[in-house]
Amino acid sequence: MYQPVREFYESKGFGGRKGFGSRPAILVIDLARAWIDEGSPLGSRNLEPVVENTAVVLDAARAKNVPIFFTVMAFDKAGVETVGPVGKKVYNRVKDRSFTRGTPMVEIDPRLNRRPDEVIIEKPRGSAFWESPLLSYLIGRDVDTVIVTGCSTSGCVRSTSESAHNLNFHAIVAAEAVGDRHPLAHEANLTDIDLRFADVTPVADVVKYLSGLSADGFAKAG
Repeated sequence: MYQPVREFYESKGFGGRKGFGSRPAILVIDLARAWIDEGSPLGSRNLEPVVENTAVVLDAARAKNVPIFFTVMAFDKAGVETVGPVGKKVYNRVKDRSFTRGTPMVEIDPRLNRRPDEVIIEKPRGSAFWESPLLSYLIGRDVDTVIVTGCSTSGCVRSTSESAHNLNFHAIVAAEAVGDRHPLAHEANLTDIDLRFADVTPVADVVKYLSGLSADGFAKAG
């Protein structure tokens, strides 16, 4: 469906490839109950494969001591933090306050086996970089490559990929490790991300790259 779109944009000069850099970090975007449990007002029944494929990426990253960061979006129960136009789109329309800070709804999925040294970033907007310490953490670890997993493709994955691109990182989206509530939104945005912001790359290729790193998480010289 999207191949004609891709071909048109590529004919205009879009879709160049960044490739991997020398020092990656993994970003796991919003894989918490509020987003992946179909019983949640915000949730989706389509994200089980995303969790499974993200776990595959994390296993490969941990084997090479690659930095890993998790994000969640969380606000106060009363909705004071989302007063104004920003809250009118989604946040204040969710009646059971699925974004409520400190509840099980915003806990990282236990299947991802988060470790104590893997930072959780609470983000107030779609991008993991917006008003968060993420950039300083990446600079402190000499990161030049950001590998994005999680959800949703049309929202926080896209926003984070755009920010990573604008900050001049090698931005990589692990294709089977991201997802959305609707397949059309997923496919359309994945195509656009690949053309504009990040290299959308199969999980197998991401794992191959990670497996080839040295034990300290850097690409081997030569």
